[in-house]
Amino acid sequence: MAEKSVPHFQNSAGLREIRVGAREFMCIGALPPFDHPHVYLDMGSDSEIICPYCSTLYRFDAALKAGTCAPPDAGWQEPDAA
Repeated sequence: MAEKSVPHFQNSAGLREIRVGAREFMCIGALPPFDHPHVYLDMGSDSEIICPYCSTLYRFDAALKAGTCAPPDAGWQEPDAA
């Protein structure tokens, strides 16, 4: 069974908007240890969504590869469990 990973994005830089190549993803707020509860956001057919915790505006950009973002450093990989 293939595992589908959900992209995670963060906004430590305090950007007004982050463009994403996914309509379903997790927002973690800032980088750990200053992150907020990791919330699953689903745009559905809309082109943007605001995180209810940190108020970051995420805008879907079809030109981006799935799971990537602009700026690229707004992406976050969950550390592998040891």
